[in-house]
Amino acid sequence: MRGITTENNWKTLSSKTVYENAWLEISHREVINPAGKDGIYGVVKFKNKALGIIPIDENGNIYLVGQFRYTLNEYSWEIPEGGGPFDEDVLDAAKRELKEETGLLASNWTKLSRIHTSNSATDEEGYLFLAEGLSQSEAEPEETEELQVKKIHLSEAVEMVMRSEITDSISIAGILMAARLKGI
Repeated sequence: MRGITTENNWKTLSSKTVYENAWLEISHREVINPAGKDGIYGVVKFKNKALGIIPIDENGNIYLVGQFRYTLNEYSWEIPEGGGPFDEDVLDAAKRELKEETGLLASNWTKLSRIHTSNSATDEEGYLFLAEGLSQSEAEPEETEELQVKKIHLSEAVEMVMRSEITDSISIAGILMAARLKGI
């Protein structure tokens, strides 16, 4: 058994972009793996930070957003989430996304975590926020978003996670972290 290290034991021999759009870049890489053997790796690099917001009211209710997800070919219930450019402050981007998707504004914000959504194939970095002190404004969804908003108690959202009715990784992490923080 070789020794375990926290250093990078991978060597990149070449990297070629095979697809790119405004949101992501996919590259094919020729590598030497930690065992010293030739290999390949596909890497998805995102061009924005992922943001997830758990808006919670004074009664312990949170707001979920429902939408059809093209990539999954199914309907998905999620926390309000979206992307923020790398040069934008993550809190400012989270505030924008919450208002855009739900019309909610929050006076109190708590950063819960920095996460990686699927680190075996992508470098996507996400940030989770708890939003409290809510007030209602007008939602401003993007043209690609046909959103449905529903308010449920945080404990019911946890049950939806446990029943695999919520499968989005950012939503799962955010809901469970908020529940732990709130003693649920």
